[in-house]
Amino acid sequence: MTGELILVAGAYLLGSIPSSLIVVRLATGADVRTMGSRNVGTTNAVRAAGIRIGVLVGLIDALKGVIAAFAMQAYNPASRWLGAVAVAVVVGHCFSIWLRFKGGKGVLAAGGAFLVLAPKATLAALGLALIALAVRRIVSLASLVGAAALPICLQLVGHAYPAVVWAGVVVALIIIGRHTGNLRRLAAGVEPRMGEKHPKDGGSA
Repeated sequence: MTGELILVAGAYLLGSIPSSLIVVRLATGADVRTMGSRNVGTTNAVRAAGIRIGVLVGLIDALKGVIAAFAMQAYNPASRWLGAVAVAVVVGHCFSIWLRFKGGKGVLAAGGAFLVLAPKATLAALGLALIALAVRRIVSLASLVGAAALPICLQLVGHAYPAVVWAGVVVALIIIGRHTGNLRRLAAGVEPRMGEKHPKDGGSA
């Protein structure tokens, strides 16, 4: 069990690496926490440094989940440990030890981890998120749709083990909880669409 616990702790630390903060600072010298929504996630990296930097940040965030899941899968593929490592990497991303337990919203880190653990279910949830994005052009709404759909897809499409499904439930709740501000703006009809400025940037949205 010691090895499994080390990998879970390692997944948390891996998830904690603030890739948006590091990449944007290296590329532009700016602090992403002072720009746009002030969030250290991929969407705000796009606002702060452009689409190419944002894509790079997103790939790194997803890769954190992939590495964590692959490491546990190789060491001990028991479903409870696979679920634990998926949750740990998302918790690390959202509550980074390097950022005083602040962080991003966990969407891509979760996507990377569950893509390894249950690819069909994850792709199904991603498909629903992309449909929401195409229809409404609101990234946060698409993220929420994908997060909410993940545990359902794990059960119905992926036929995942119960421990992995429960991990999907926990991750979905974390992601939804991290979108509290977005939910308020969505309810008020002021959440910015793709290409619009964030309210904290001085934009009308």
